[in-house]
Amino acid sequence: MRNYDKYVALMGKIADLSHATGLMHWDTEIYLPKGASAMRSRQIATLSGIVHEQFTGTEMGRLLDTLVGDESLSPEEARNVELTKRDFDKEVKLSKDFVEKLSAAQSKAFVNWVKARKADDFAIFKDSLSHVVTLRREEASIRGIVDEPYDTLLDLYEPGLTTAELEPVFREARDGIVPLIRQISEHEQPDKTFLHTHYGKDAQWDFGIDILKAMGYDFDRGRQDVSAHPFTIKLSPTDVRVTTRIDENDFLNMTWSCIHEGGHALYEQGLPQDQYGLPLGQSASLAIHESLSRLWENHIGRSKVFWSHWLPKLKERFPDNLKGIDLDTFYRGINTIAPNLIRTEADELHYHLHVIIRYEIERACINGDLEVRDIAETWNRKYKEYMNVDVPSAADGVLQDVHWSHASFGYFPTYTLGSFYAAQFFSAAQSQLPDLESGVRAGDTGQLLKWLRENIHVHGRMYDPKDLCIRISGKPLDVRDYLNYARSKFSRIYALESQGISAN
Repeated sequence: MRNYDKYVALMGKIADLSHATGLMHWDTEIYLPKGASAMRSRQIATLSGIVHEQFTGTEMGRLLDTLVGDESLSPEEARNVELTKRDFDKEVKLSKDFVEKLSAAQSKAFVNWVKARKADDFAIFKDSLSHVVTLRREEASIRGIVDEPYDTLLDLYEPGLTTAELEPVFREARDGIVPLIRQISEHEQPDKTFLHTHYGKDAQWDFGIDILKAMGYDFDRGRQDVSAHPFTIKLSPTDVRVTTRIDENDFLNMTWSCIHEGGHALYEQGLPQDQYGLPLGQSASLAIHESLSRLWENHIGRSKVFWSHWLPKLKERFPDNLKGIDLDTFYRGINTIAPNLIRTEADELHYHLHVIIRYEIERACINGDLEVRDIAETWNRKYKEYMNVDVPSAADGVLQDVHWSHASFGYFPTYTLGSFYAAQFFSAAQSQLPDLESGVRAGDTGQLLKWLRENIHVHGRMYDPKDLCIRISGKPLDVRDYLNYARSKFSRIYALESQGISAN
């Protein structure tokens, strides 16, 4: 047996164990009995330790040493080895004991987050979150700090990204988005009261399932459930699951969750199955992953052509709610720009202010400039400062997102980066697919899915995010593509004076 084949077999076993851990995480968020959390934390920690031990063990190290530079490998095989060696060098710095300790802390933090959110009491979550932050700071130190501790964690989600690179991107985004929001605020808001009448839970669920099926989500290789915070999880190439949440007085909550998570799931279902457990069977990065969910959610799901097909079907399910609501009224209603409390329910522009607030808080927290006990107060102050919004409760404020209970510090920036990538990718798709709009208007997004499969999904991690972006759009990430898209769209909706953004 070739050394490469031994490597593939070992990576497959590690993936099996990792996905078994993932199944436990999924069950924890969906079905776990209240009294089972402590034992579940132990089980997840044990499996996480075994996965880490297998991946960073002597056998893996020996195989990688023999394979790096092996000229007999194909380009795809060599790339798998290169990326695994990169991951190995990062993870080998962590001990099994530390990995188990962090995993246990995450599980405990999640359980306490659920309790705190339900009780609307940050104090219930504070101590477990403080423990997670302490461990993440320790992890940054172990891995090696280049410029600041936060950069070390940011690199785990978006390889190579640093705050030095991120800051100017966010600054340019703020400088374009904030004036646009200000200009929009001077105009009359569209009516969206019809979206907040009573929409029955079961009928919403059925409508969401219909949309997921139409997008191409394969229910023979996945399923949807309800959770406190919507998410997508891959348990194998043939088992990719999504969750949603339903508010009977807010139709868009469930709809955007389904389309957003559906975009994530389509990416996972489209990755090469023959690369199971290997880097080329994994997503390029978290920002690229997010670009696909945001592409589906915003460029498709919030478009007029999409609803020209789906609004009549929605009216069939909710005739009283939507009586007298035409396509233009509906389109303007779902694209209202106004400050709000909840990130996942935010409009396309304010969404990025939500992300920037979280980024600033978690960066300060990891770097030691902000203590956990002060997070809630800082959160409320920034919401007032950035969006003139008063936060009435912890549940609608600092406790609204699950990420920090999962120790996912460094994750939030990928959401906004994903939106910027999405604008470039969708523009490329439009230029290459002249019939795209007519297909979406007819309820057929198959042409778009095929394009995404061929240009993004199939490559896995073959290309780093920057290289993938150039391959698709002909240039690196450029915030101006997103700003021009936003300006064009909302100028039409709100009849704004034309103020284009230079593409130079």
